[in-house]
Amino acid sequence: MPQRRSHFPNSSSSSTPLKQTLSARPTPPSRQSKRLKSSPTTSLKITPKKSQYFEHGSSSDSESESELANEGSGYEDEDASASLISSHPESELDDEEDEYVSEEDASKKRKRGRPKTKTNGKAISIEIKGQELWRPGVKAATAPGEAVYIKLPKAREAGKTPYTDGTIHPNTFLFLKDLRANNDREWLKMHDPDYRQSKKDWDTFVESLTEKIIEKDDTIPELPPKDLTFRIYRDIRFSPDPTPYKTHFSAAWSRTGRKGPYAAYYVQVQPNGSFVGAGVWHPEPAPMALLRKEIDKKSHKIKEVLMAPDMRKEFFGGIGPDEKKAVKAFVGMNTENALKTKPKGYEADNPNIDLLRLRNYTIGHKLKDDEVLGPGGLGRIAQLIGILTPFVTYLNSVIMPDEDASSDEEEEQEDEAEGEEEGEEEDDDNDEA
Repeated sequence: MPQRRSHFPNSSSSSTPLKQTLSARPTPPSRQSKRLKSSPTTSLKITPKKSQYFEHGSSSDSESESELANEGSGYEDEDASASLISSHPESELDDEEDEYVSEEDASKKRKRGRPKTKTNGKAISIEIKGQELWRPGVKAATAPGEAVYIKLPKAREAGKTPYTDGTIHPNTFLFLKDLRANNDREWLKMHDPDYRQSKKDWDTFVESLTEKIIEKDDTIPELPPKDLTFRIYRDIRFSPDPTPYKTHFSAAWSRTGRKGPYAAYYVQVQPNGSFVGAGVWHPEPAPMALLRKEIDKKSHKIKEVLMAPDMRKEFFGGIGPDEKKAVKAFVGMNTENALKTKPKGYEADNPNIDLLRLRNYTIGHKLKDDEVLGPGGLGRIAQLIGILTPFVTYLNSVIMPDEDASSDEEEEQEDEAEGEEEGEEEDDDNDEA
């Protein structure tokens, strides 16, 4: 086998240094070794690492370039390779080995860095147990080829208590309690069956209660629940509370349903927050002016309503037949938006100044859960609304009087005027005598 010519000069040759001998010869075109061509690092890097083989700024760099040119095709014999490797420091050798790593070796390293983990169904069920996987961003630890199926929640079972039209089912309160703890759109979307079942239960209760209210107040029309019940969505445009839903069901009954200028009855059901009330809340300036005028001239009418025995018992804490205490209890229910000073056109020493400063004229009573749930809830709420009927009738007679009532009032005013004139004539006759 013929020996390959060595690219390195013999030691017995001229004493000219290796650097000068190599520079005197014409430099043949460098041929990149196959090892260098197979390097993924040189083919993928956009900004190459600083290397002694590609920079030409100094004499030491040109010397290294000459040595690479003399390396030939990359098939050097062992002695030549050993002499070339021994001329590099250990640190440079380590860098070169890191730089020229084959794709096969790199893939082996990647495989070693990612050990295979076997997961079974039991492990998955343990990891996802108790997690709300329907929420966005929640991930389940599943192996390739495995999937987690989320069952769509169903409405609660009625249990031992059946759903009836005249009662509020306990499941309705359970839904409102859960909604308070999870007041967001994603939760309600996933629990839509519970919401629809609870809303239907409330609507049927409102239908039954409407019949009872009409028996107490014949001015209330028979309207469908959609004209009486309020939506569950909150108006958060100007509210610091960002929660999107109310945590109660509510409805109002007036001569025009839940909307309109008339005084209304109001019912709200909520766990530990049920409520029955009536009146007008922040009326417009014109009705407000009529109310203040009526209270200023005929305050005895509203005081008679407040002094009713059932009113004092159920709504004013069972106070005695004291007019001042009844007025004080009524004012205490409406101090939230009351004026701090006297209203325009009235004196500060007016005997009815506490009633004139009000901007709400409402009466309410809180209910316990056991008063609302069960077969006795409908009767209890209807009883309280019957006690509030004279109060609503009085308010409507002032802010939105009927034609008959207005004609009767005009006759009363004429009678009072005639009486005053007769009194003045009698005084004149006495003076003449």
